[in-house]
Amino acid sequence: MKRNKEKISKPVETIDTLIGSGSVLQGDLEFTGGLRVDGHIKGHVSAQDSNNGTLVLSESGIIEGDINVPHVVVNGTVNGNISSKGHVELQANAKIQGDIHYKAVEMELGAVLNGSLVSDSGAPVYDAGTSPKPVAEKKKLETQV
Repeated sequence: MKRNKEKISKPVETIDTLIGSGSVLQGDLEFTGGLRVDGHIKGHVSAQDSNNGTLVLSESGIIEGDINVPHVVVNGTVNGNISSKGHVELQANAKIQGDIHYKAVEMELGAVLNGSLVSDSGAPVYDAGTSPKPVAEKKKLETQV
């Protein structure tokens, strides 16, 4: 029996975009490569490439909206859902108000999550609208007797 191995993406090691401390961005943000947020984003954040992209949210960073990025490192505040096809790391000062759909998760002592952790190899993609519902719902499996 052969296993169908899925290509595992690696986190981006460079920061291509910086939202600096004291900055406030209102609106959705779509990026490529690496994004570091030290400021405040009021909108959804997503990576253009669903297999590559890294978001680093520093201790002073705040995101009010859904996040759809393959690799996420949080040490700040997120008010929204996180969907990741890769790795989610919640550092000690992370404060999450929302659900996290992940393939792999790491949580340090002190991180706060008010929501659900959902292990999902096919993590849902949240739409850019105001609805926190996944774009593609899971299919129900039915068995016949």
